[in-house]
Amino acid sequence: MKPMIHVKTKFERPSEEVVERLAKFSSATIHEAQGRKGALSSRIKPIDRSMSFCGPAVTVRCAPRDNLMLQVGIHYAQAGDVVLVGAGEFTEAGTFGDVLGNAMKAKGIAAMVTDSGVRDTQDLIALGLPVFSGSISIKGTVKETLGPINHPLVIGDEIIFPGDIVRGDADGVVVVRREEAEEVIDLCQARVDHENELIKLYHAGGTTIELCQLTDVLKAKGLLVEE
Repeated sequence: MKPMIHVKTKFERPSEEVVERLAKFSSATIHEAQGRKGALSSRIKPIDRSMSFCGPAVTVRCAPRDNLMLQVGIHYAQAGDVVLVGAGEFTEAGTFGDVLGNAMKAKGIAAMVTDSGVRDTQDLIALGLPVFSGSISIKGTVKETLGPINHPLVIGDEIIFPGDIVRGDADGVVVVRREEAEEVIDLCQARVDHENELIKLYHAGGTTIELCQLTDVLKAKGLLVEE
């Protein structure tokens, strides 16, 4: 039996142009437009609400309280990539801090996302690297356990494949399959156009019941309103 290849270096990334076009839309818009799918667990949050990113996924599996493979992943990641680390949702460990943050920043890596903990958050905010995590913890880690890089990864209750496009902002993180990106961009634009038209109609005096077409729905449910 062949031994497992820990690090896969060959996978297809989306074009920079596709990433830039998708980045114009919020995580919530993307989630809704693609059929309410792709949203990572709300446990994973930015360490600063101003942080935002969009880029192809590099997937890393770490053992809990162990950041060995994260360091390997940084080595193999390219400029513009988003490094995603699944570590079993172990929150009582600071698996990532300012030193590794600077290593990422120096390579032009777009962002770091983990279901585990991070630390040195003030320094990371000052560095300007988007960091999204399941917790903040000062507790240290070890470097002991090998794991897979650029294999399918389950993180935040979603499966992510290397080369998928990951978008994160103040509201959360969403993943888009690389091969579906063009369609999702069109769906996002249609949704934004529709919502902009609704906003205009509200300011022109339209009501939620009218514009959201709720009259028949509410009647069928037996809504009673005091006269």
